[in-house]
Amino acid sequence: MSRKLPPRADENLRRALAQEAARVMAEHGVHDFLFAKRKAAERFGVVDGSALPRNTEIEAALAEYQRLFGGEEHVESLLAQRLVAIEAMRYLKDFQPRLVGPVLNGTATEHSDVQLHVFADTAENVAFRLMDSGVSYEIGEKRVKMNAERQLQQPSVHFEIDAQPVVAVVFPVDGIRQAPVSPVDGKPMRRADLAEVEALVAGA
Repeated sequence: MSRKLPPRADENLRRALAQEAARVMAEHGVHDFLFAKRKAAERFGVVDGSALPRNTEIEAALAEYQRLFGGEEHVESLLAQRLVAIEAMRYLKDFQPRLVGPVLNGTATEHSDVQLHVFADTAENVAFRLMDSGVSYEIGEKRVKMNAERQLQQPSVHFEIDAQPVVAVVFPVDGIRQAPVSPVDGKPMRRADLAEVEALVAGA
């Protein structure tokens, strides 16, 4: 019969798992929280799923990891990614671009894409705007979660600026009223417009 860990030991294990998952994400460019949890569980020999940390705990551990080990390199990498976001948002300003994800939240690693939400009738409209600006692109799809029961496959436009990958997920024009839920906490994703991102950079 397996013996239940005392509360303090259980708490310490969750923290250790969160820290290991954060390390995997930071050092190996892993974006999937579940995959990072599984790698951490493998390392610690944990088979009890209830012992695994929540995504919010991993995100907090990732921010702490970057503060402790990322140093000036992380600050410079994040600034460069946000500057790319600003440039991309200016290209796509007619589609009400919003920055989302780790580059906005400050937990991006050097492997992170710049993630944008844009709002247009078709992905081709977005692609043509990039073409007019001389930016090469590819059209793909991105799965987004709108709530616990509803997932959608949205068209996306993938391109690079200064070797930094950018993914612009294309929503209908009225999609600006409802953000998908965050993979971190299940709440509507935070979206920042161009002025907000410029203010972030100015305050860096």
